[in-house]
Amino acid sequence: MVPTLIISILTFLLITLSILFFPTIRIGKVRLGTYWIIALIGAVILLCFSLAPIGEVWKELTSDSSVNPLKIIILFFSMTLLSVFLDEVGLFKHLAIVAAKKANKNQYTLFTVLYLLTATLTVFTSNDIVILTFTPFICFFCKNSKINPIPYLVAEFAAANTWSLMLIIGNPTNIYLATSAHIGFFEYFQVMALPTLAAGIVEFSLLFILFRKKLSEPLQPCEEECPIQNKVALVLGLIHLVTCLVFLIISSYINAPMWIIAAICATSLLLSATLMCVFTKKDWNYVGNSLKKLPYQLIPFFLSMFVIVVALNYQGISHKIAEFLGTSNVIWTYGFSSFFVSNLINNIPMSILYSDLCANPVATYAAIVGSNIGAFLTPTGALAGIMFTHLVNEHETKYTFGDFIKYGAIVSLPIIATALLVLSFSSNLFA
Repeated sequence: MVPTLIISILTFLLITLSILFFPTIRIGKVRLGTYWIIALIGAVILLCFSLAPIGEVWKELTSDSSVNPLKIIILFFSMTLLSVFLDEVGLFKHLAIVAAKKANKNQYTLFTVLYLLTATLTVFTSNDIVILTFTPFICFFCKNSKINPIPYLVAEFAAANTWSLMLIIGNPTNIYLATSAHIGFFEYFQVMALPTLAAGIVEFSLLFILFRKKLSEPLQPCEEECPIQNKVALVLGLIHLVTCLVFLIISSYINAPMWIIAAICATSLLLSATLMCVFTKKDWNYVGNSLKKLPYQLIPFFLSMFVIVVALNYQGISHKIAEFLGTSNVIWTYGFSSFFVSNLINNIPMSILYSDLCANPVATYAAIVGSNIGAFLTPTGALAGIMFTHLVNEHETKYTFGDFIKYGAIVSLPIIATALLVLSFSSNLFA
């Protein structure tokens, strides 16, 4: 037990330090994230010393359960592909520029519109896609308009990691935890809709008060244009995304696994887009670019963390943690503990670990709240935070580690309290 615990803690600690001090390494012309390499090394050590028996790991990887990590990877990547395709078509940037134009030289209006747009797109796509798309736009737009980007960056990141609570597909942590507890798409929405709505309203009000002075400064009108160049591709992408969402909603009623639905829709989009490229004889680079932009480094990271959790379970450590958390007041104990643990070891390994700890579905919902909102306490709380800080630095926008924690603490603590309070009501309402 002790060797497993030491190796696991060292792996988690080194992952956090790598994110803070050496997030990437360059091998030739290829730049790789260090976080997944460290996780892979930790998993290999556990396997080599039989602390995570290969038989146990293989059994979990080949199991026919809904929590099978390979099925969850397929579900996540399929939904990500649908969203990235729409991003490649230019939908998200187009909507952002339209929002900027609708602001009519008023920062209060712009702030409100961009927050609502971020929230809406996050609900129907995912938090990672919105952050990848909107962060560069915000940095560019604020620089050109000579306004402070901090209010918009904080609002974007907070909104993306709050409204991602609404649907099961909003965050890979939602997918893993809900699937492990056998929670269906519609059942999840019933319980999480009210906590998300309440948290979103409180969050926007808090952000508006926090940045009201900065938003009072004048705004130059947005002159950039971003028309949709290929409306056929846009319609094709929207049809597949909407179809996928509809079938995910009714998946529990038609007894169809969510990962199969998402995989079919993603495959159909790839095939139909490729056929359109052949028949129209036009250079449709959306498919190739979408495939290139998928976060492939998540695969070894996710599987490595899965191996570490198998080791913790096999050695009985997970059981000890579950005993410590107890079975009373699970909304508050699992909600706040997952919130802080996400920032110690990142929310993906936290979710894999908590999937075996949660005493009941209510505890699972609470852990989901913690995994999402914990993402904006520190940059290490989620991969979204890592991508966000990288993009901000890349666009030469001053937003330090201290700024992230300062605004993260101000916003995230009241928001998680609100979400958990409303969850205690909604979980009883739909029990």
